[in-house]
Amino acid sequence: MQDRVASFRLPAWAQDVVLALFITVMQVQGTVSRADAEPGSVLRPLADLGHLGYVLLIAGGAVVAVRRRWPVPVFITTALASLVYYALDFPDGPGWLGLFVAIYTLTALGDGRRSLVAAGVGIAVLAVCWLIAAADIEPPAAIGWVFFRIGASVMSAALGESVRSRRVIAAEALERAELAERTREREARARVDEERLRIAREVHDTVAHAIAVINVQSGVTAHVLDKRPGRAREALEAIEQTSSRALQEMRAILGVLRDTDGQVPHPGLGQIDELATEAREAGLEVDLEATSSPPPVPSAVGSVVYRILQESITNVIRHVGPTRVTVALDYGADTVAVRVTDQGPRGGPETGEAARHPGEDRAGEGLARSDEPGRGILGMRERCQLLGGELDAGPLPDGGFAVTARLPVAPHRTVNA
Repeated sequence: MQDRVASFRLPAWAQDVVLALFITVMQVQGTVSRADAEPGSVLRPLADLGHLGYVLLIAGGAVVAVRRRWPVPVFITTALASLVYYALDFPDGPGWLGLFVAIYTLTALGDGRRSLVAAGVGIAVLAVCWLIAAADIEPPAAIGWVFFRIGASVMSAALGESVRSRRVIAAEALERAELAERTREREARARVDEERLRIAREVHDTVAHAIAVINVQSGVTAHVLDKRPGRAREALEAIEQTSSRALQEMRAILGVLRDTDGQVPHPGLGQIDELATEAREAGLEVDLEATSSPPPVPSAVGSVVYRILQESITNVIRHVGPTRVTVALDYGADTVAVRVTDQGPRGGPETGEAARHPGEDRAGEGLARSDEPGRGILGMRERCQLLGGELDAGPLPDGGFAVTARLPVAPHRTVNA
């Protein structure tokens, strides 16, 4: 029903034309009717001065047709028409309808302060001229119509300003709503991007570490399968355990994508010994040094420490091969510091059975440590920065590589590391 009514609504210009026609007719007809009701009046007939009274009444009403396009000229025209009309002592009547509409339009479509000042000055000038023209009005009680015109003009200006204010308030409210909606969309996209990045880091850390360990252990198996079946069995068991752990973590990560309530289990400080054991099984000599037993820290901090160790050890396995790795953990009152250093590729003739394994040769072949940080180091640095920490990674002067991270125990923001 509302759509049907809206479809029959006239455009704005047509509405103004109809309004101007109505006001013109009312001004002329109303004034003529009142003049006929007072045949003995001493006021000037409308037909005097070449029918100037009719011209002023018609002009004051017809100009309303363009009130939306030119509100200030329309107000000036109607005000001048009213001044001339009453200054020449034409009969009183509803000849002020067009003026009231013009004042309303001026303030309703204006810019607030300036339009109000213009309307106020105009009404003040009109009031003075009307009162001067009515100085010798008869009967004296007719002066009340002058005060009516002044009061109605003020009310028209106030009504227009009220409409303008409500329109501005509604526009500002709509703008704030649109801004809030855009802000919510940006925040939602930011949360999605952050979650995507977190899952990407989890997948990278899990898969890269598991593949590196499996690669080394499979090489060991291929090398000792015929000569040392027991050692081959141990390597296969290590592959099974590593792949099983990686599958469990991958299932947990993918579970988050399927279920919004799912949470990825974050390994922490308690799993560092297991990580060191896996590294030793992959052929590394790992020395784990800690100032004390792991203290209770936020899960996000513990998870980041674990992931930094995991990524650092994975890089050693992939790019260096069998070597000595030192892991130093410093648990302070306000920070947790971790430093992972390796001695670099072992020089001289290869010694020890692990150094002769083909799988290990493939892991280190042609992958000399570069000064350019890879995705792994970039991911570690991002994890630290999210918790307000910092990470340094680079080659050592005497050979080898070092990764140093410092994390506040109370992170700046709580995130899913």
